[in-house]
Amino acid sequence: MSQDTVGILLNSSMYRGIPTRRTGQEWIAGYEEAAQEYGLSPVFLRLGGISPAGDRCIAYVYNGIEYVEQRLPLPAVIHNRALYPQLAAQKKLQSLNDRGFTIFNANNRYGKDYIHRLLWNAPHLRAYLPAAIPLNSESLRRMMSRHPDLILKPIRGSVGHGVMRLRYASSSGWELTYASPIGKQRWNTVRLQRGELPSWTRRMLRRTPYLVQERIPLAEFEQRPIDLRITVQRGGGGEWGVTGRFAKVAAAGSFVCNIAKGGEALPAEELLAKALPERIVPSALAHVENLALEISRHLGNRLPHLADLGLDIGLTASGRPYFIECNGRDQRYGFRKAGMPETWKDSYRQPMAYARYLLEQPARRPVSPKRASE
Repeated sequence: MSQDTVGILLNSSMYRGIPTRRTGQEWIAGYEEAAQEYGLSPVFLRLGGISPAGDRCIAYVYNGIEYVEQRLPLPAVIHNRALYPQLAAQKKLQSLNDRGFTIFNANNRYGKDYIHRLLWNAPHLRAYLPAAIPLNSESLRRMMSRHPDLILKPIRGSVGHGVMRLRYASSSGWELTYASPIGKQRWNTVRLQRGELPSWTRRMLRRTPYLVQERIPLAEFEQRPIDLRITVQRGGGGEWGVTGRFAKVAAAGSFVCNIAKGGEALPAEELLAKALPERIVPSALAHVENLALEISRHLGNRLPHLADLGLDIGLTASGRPYFIECNGRDQRYGFRKAGMPETWKDSYRQPMAYARYLLEQPARRPVSPKRASE
């Protein structure tokens, strides 16, 4: 296979949907279009389709009419868009990288506590981090003694699932707000007795690792909190750059801004002009972009093969930015929902530009398992 081929690694369910174009929020045609700009031919594969020897794969290739499966040599450069939390899968990806294949964003699901520790160790970033610590009975009591408004979130959760809010009201004491477990998205609030979490919550927290985080007083629009999604990617020069940004506003009555939880996506300038003093919007956005770049560079220097991030950054009413969390598999469809189709296309274009950059580097070539052991 020539160096003009790039692999796109997908989860099995998404891979199976390629022939019928049922790939959820992943825009397969976007990769085709972007790859062509850089003289690349994309092939779509899954981890289970890579041979035990790690040198060949079964992949979908577009023949101009339809997608067909072919048995091919494994591409030298692969962009990972799959989630593989299993240790065996991570070892297989690491083995391929060790042999000279380049799988960028190979690990795209780091724990929120781990990311927080990495950023906390950077003195120039520490002031932009809300207080956060893995949740246990002792850490929760300590955080409750210091902060009247807290967010409890799964360490490895995504799109707002399982997020709860714990806050102190002078009239009623501590209250826990959580999503109804079934049916339509609905928030329930219960008062804590003697400052203790309900028994069902304690049982859940023993099963699922959680992070307790200081809740930043986010700027609001129509009494709905907002935050920003900043897509930061490596491109054709190998350096980090901001591809685009949009604002997310929570659904009425909600405290989470995730689109999957009813949040609305809008162009950042448009929404911030309604939520902040208009005169500070340009400087606030510039501050946010600089912070996003600094965070991405810091993480990129410490996490191997990192190249594609979606950062959630909140703003206070005065325009001060705070890091909320990092998404290693950025859900790019927010740009489309915000009415920003060109930026949506750019979010597919940059990884293909980076793949071209990697292919042109004088790096070692992939080696067979036999040669690697010699």
